[in-house]
Amino acid sequence: MDLEQYLPVLLFILVGIAVGIIPQVLGYVLGPNRPDPAKNSPYECGFEAFEDARMKFDVRYYLVAILFILFDLEIAFLLPWAVALKDVGIVGFWEVMIFLFILILGFIYMWKKGALDWE
Repeated sequence: MDLEQYLPVLLFILVGIAVGIIPQVLGYVLGPNRPDPAKNSPYECGFEAFEDARMKFDVRYYLVAILFILFDLEIAFLLPWAVALKDVGIVGFWEVMIFLFILILGFIYMWKKGALDWE
């Protein structure tokens, strides 16, 4: 096996590491370092914290977040399908229509159950 085939991969890894590390090092070396009590304080937004940072969130917040990710990812499947629509033919078209029908049924079910309501 030729090790020359791995040279582009090695260069890609080295450039990726350099792009990640060099700006951080330059920022640390060249950046101003003038600490004062306001900069070192944990809150710079103009007022002190009024609650604990580890407060509990309502479960509905997580439910809406999960539903957003779920539907966002499912909709992301439509772009490759649309690009390859001529190649997949009529069978691929109807498969995606069934997929969208099931997706819409799930959306209607969530809507009726009140999963998208926020109080």
